Amino acid sequence: MHALIGFWFGLVEKLGYAGVVLLMAMESSIFPVPSEAVMPPAVYWAELGTLRLGSTAFSGSTAFWLTVLAGTVGSWIGSALTYWASLRLGRPFLERFGKWIHLTPDKIDRAERFVHRYEAGGIFFARLLPVVRHVVSIPAGLAKMHFGVFSSMTLAGSFVWCFILAKFSQHIFQKHRGEDLIGSPESLVRVMKHESLPIVGFIVLLLALYLLAVRLTAHKKN
Repeated sequence: MHALIGFWFGLVEKLGYAGVVLLMAMESSIFPVPSEAVMPPAVYWAELGTLRLGSTAFSGSTAFWLTVLAGTVGSWIGSALTYWASLRLGRPFLERFGKWIHLTPDKIDRAERFVHRYEAGGIFFARLLPVVRHVVSIPAGLAKMHFGVFSSMTLAGSFVWCFILAKFSQHIFQKHRGEDLIGSPESLVRVMKHESLPIVGFIVLLLALYLLAVRLTAHKKN
């Protein structure tokens, strides 16, 4: 994985904000690119003022918000492509070839039920959860969710996640100022995953409360 993560880091440094868009688009599809290997180095180089948009480099708060925006746009592009692919190819195709991405018919059933039941709110929260965020576009496409609703929730959830990850990356680099985390990709990803557990736990708690509220409301309606 060292060479692969190093390649992702290099792509962000070389392509600038366009590299962030490209890799976050891959992260939001079936390609196994973790956002922890994209946003942190982008934030690092953005703060140094070396991350570029074309031939222009930015610094300060402008660079920070451009990084968040690039991550959000990339996440939406990857999610939209996966949504339309699922919508066009359909369930028979996924049942036949889904095993290559560990997507069994049973998982497809459960994912579709999740989308039908929790709709827009489910998409929003799914964008905040590791692993789930990579595949939630597939059942949304199969369920033929309204693309406008899907896009708005994807953009909102992606923006929140990219902002949290960007701010958290700033904190990590300040806390580990003496360590060469950029020069050691595995160390950076390991630190990010370890120290982000409280954030993920808080998001999971919010999701659980949301699902409980939806369930209780549906019960009363019935």
